This record gives sequence, structure tokens and C-alpha cells, in this order.
Amino acid sequence: MIKSADIVIVGGGVQGCSIAYNLAKSGQKNIVILEKDTCANGSSGRCGAGFRQQFGTEMNCILARESIRILEQLSEELEYDIEFNQKGYLILAYTEKEVSQFKKNIQLQQSLGIASRLVKPEEARKIVPPLNIKDVLAASYCPKDGNVNPMLTTFAYAEAAQRLGVKYYKFTAAQKIETEDNRILAVLTNRGRILTNRVVNAAGGYAREVGEMAGIEIPVYSQRHQILVTEPVIPLWESMLMSFSRNFYFQQLPNGSIVGGYGDPEHEKKGHDNGSSWQFVTTMARKMTDLIPIIKDVRVVRQWAGSYNMSPDSQPILGEHPQLKGYYMSVGFSGHGFMLAPISGKMLAQCILGEEMDLPIDKLDIGRFARGELILEPSVV
Repeated sequence: MIKSADIVIVGGGVQGCSIAYNLAKSGQKNIVILEKDTCANGSSGRCGAGFRQQFGTEMNCILARESIRILEQLSEELEYDIEFNQKGYLILAYTEKEVSQFKKNIQLQQSLGIASRLVKPEEARKIVPPLNIKDVLAASYCPKDGNVNPMLTTFAYAEAAQRLGVKYYKFTAAQKIETEDNRILAVLTNRGRILTNRVVNAAGGYAREVGEMAGIEIPVYSQRHQILVTEPVIPLWESMLMSFSRNFYFQQLPNGSIVGGYGDPEHEKKGHDNGSSWQFVTTMARKMTDLIPIIKDVRVVRQWAGSYNMSPDSQPILGEHPQLKGYYMSVGFSGHGFMLAPISGKMLAQCILGEEMDLPIDKLDIGRFARGELILEPSVV
């Protein structure tokens, strides 16, 4: 392992790999990624694989819009098939309050050039023919949303970064970030010490702990989010189905399997429990078969869990920490870190290198919480 680096990235998931790739693409040399396990073994490889632009805040809408523009040509850019599949998101409203919120969301989204629209239950069933529209009042639909293979996307970024000279160290855990006079000196790992004056926290569910390694507090926490996948069946529908009030998302993948999940913030403890529960699989199966009755006999083949790294306003924290020079953060994505990684990686690389920003990053700085300038995102499952 090398003894010094210009930039050390803690976390070898999709966020860390996207940041490393964008830094190297811009000409930065001597970059190291530290991954405590293997590539895509954490939250990146455990996510639901969807991407959407249908958010309720301007910043998340813009981030998602720009991220999808990158995803649309990413297989070609990285020379790796990431199984990009743009078949839309259909988000269901079951209450008048939701319909009202969807109308506000769509007005915002359309003002930003996002092709979303409000559809009636009958049109929703045309988009997803086996859909049970009982109790559905309306739906929000955007055909440009979709899904992509999260493991292949992470591998693609990792390999592209390494082709540009980035060093990726698996099974290498950061243990302490040595500092002096509000600047970084080195990163201590289980395999040795790396001298550096710039560190990027891209540690996903362990972002808070990586902050503590440097003696700083990052206001994020991790919470379990569970997912299941079924056996492959004949093609039934294409779009992602989602409900905020009934708390679920699921879709049929191109290979015929159906994958879906939900979180339970009211009952889940904060922490790093990635175990699976029987309660989840029975509840999720009921949600899925209530909405798509035709799949009632389809068998579940696997279930797993990962961590949402939650921020106080469900929006990411990007940028340099004001109290520690050279300490950069790409954390707190609140379940959307995978889908936003293409643009957030580019933005943070520009921030680190002092380049002109494609998008303003200041509204996502960590100081917004102390200033009371939270940007609450209403559209989270």
C-alpha cells in the first residue's frame, strides 16, 4: 500500500467511485479509495436500483435530472454495460392530500424541464395493465425515470477510475484521521498510515463514524431498509410502482424478477442492522399482491437489507467541512445516494479541485442545519 496520497476517499461504493472517477477524469493524480470490504458490498449493492426525478424540492429535482442525463450515456462513457432501463415511475396517490402534493410537485418538476404529469387511475392502469386501481385517486408519472443495475454501475465507475490511475484498496478500513490545527495530516488504516491533506467521506451508512474519526460531528444516522426479489416470471409491466402514503416501491426487472422494498422509520432503530425480518417479507408480499393480484403465486427467492444514511432534511450533505480544511463530505443521501451518484460525484470533484461548478453546491453544505435552512424533502419511501 502506498504511503502518501493527494486525496484519500473513504468508502468504495458508488459515491466514492464516482468521485474518484470524476477527479481522475479532470486530471487529478494520486487518488486512493479505501473500502473496508469489497466493491458494492455495502449500500450501493443493496439498493433498489431505481432512479427518478419526481421529487418535491427544487434541489433534488435538479440533481436527479442531471444525474439521469449522465446515466443515459454512462455505459458508453465507462465502456461497461450498466443495464440502463428507462421505463418510468408511476407514483400512486391514495389521499386528497397526496393529490394536492403531487400537483405541486409536478408544477415544480415541469418548470425544471422534467416530463412528469398527473394521470387518472384509468390511465395508470394503461401504463401498468395488471394494476389494481381500487382506492387510487391519481398518480404521478414520468417516463424518463427507470432503473439500472447498481452493482454493475459501481463496478463500472471503479474500473474506469482505476484505468485512470486511481488505487482501490479492498479490505482496507479507515480507523483514524489524524489532524492538527484544523487541517488533515494522515489517514490511519488497518494496513498502515497514508499521508494526505485531503479526505473525502463517502462512507454511506458509516458516514457519521468517519466524521468522528476526524473529531467532527455530521448530523446523519443510518437506518435499515429491506428489499426482496422474486423468481422470474413472464413480462407483466415495466414501470416502477411507488406509494409514499402506503410506503412501498416495486418493479419488474428486464429478467422477469420483481424487486421491491420499504423502510419503517417509526419502528426501526438507528444503527447498522442489516438483518432481514420475517415481518418485512410478509408485509411486503401483501403490499405487492394487493396492488398486482396476478402475482399472488409468485415465489420470493431472496431478501436482504441495507442502510439509508439519513440527514435531518432528507437531502444530501455535499462540500468541505467549515471546521476542518481538506475534509469533504458526500453523505446523507437518505436513500437516494445511488441514483444521484453520477452528478454528486461530478459536483464534489469540481468542489475539491476548485473548478467552476455545473450546479451550485452551497445550499447542500453542512452549515445549513446550524443556520436553520433545512430543505425538507416530502417524497421519500
